[in-house]
Amino acid sequence: MDLTSYADRLRRELAVAAQGGGEEAVALAGRLAAPLESSVRLILLEALSEAADEITRDLAPGSVEVRLRRGEPAFVLTRSPAEHAFDRPPEQDAEPPAAAGKDARDGGTARINFRLPEQLKGQIEEAARQEGLSVNTWLVRAVAATFESSARRGPRSPAAGGRRHSGWVG
Repeated sequence: MDLTSYADRLRRELAVAAQGGGEEAVALAGRLAAPLESSVRLILLEALSEAADEITRDLAPGSVEVRLRRGEPAFVLTRSPAEHAFDRPPEQDAEPPAAAGKDARDGGTARINFRLPEQLKGQIEEAARQEGLSVNTWLVRAVAATFESSARRGPRSPAAGGRRHSGWVG
């Protein structure tokens, strides 16, 4: 996004406003316009960042970030894992994963909070970082993989409660 047009527009508006104050005011406005441009750009970046934060609150768990590239802001959209069907390549999206169910394919998401040991949290963050994923996306994948694996193994026997027993029967 090019901020130059906005800075130029502000410079023109300042010149028009200064005309009411005579030639000295116009000259002063001309001298102030150039040094103010960096401040104007910074204020615009702050406004864009606040807007991105507001949009992120509505998109959660997706997000919008403003990144500065070669002096100009750029928006980066990170979609929720449900919208990406767990970030699989498109050719794998023909069928929804068994663990994801209909809701994940329909874009429905839910938010949960849970407590875990600090050491485990650190391990999750490191694993996500190594895969280049957000912690949220890594956790969604891990949970989905667990359910897919359970579905392949089949249901546990309700009578045994899923426990194995060994010994002799006499």
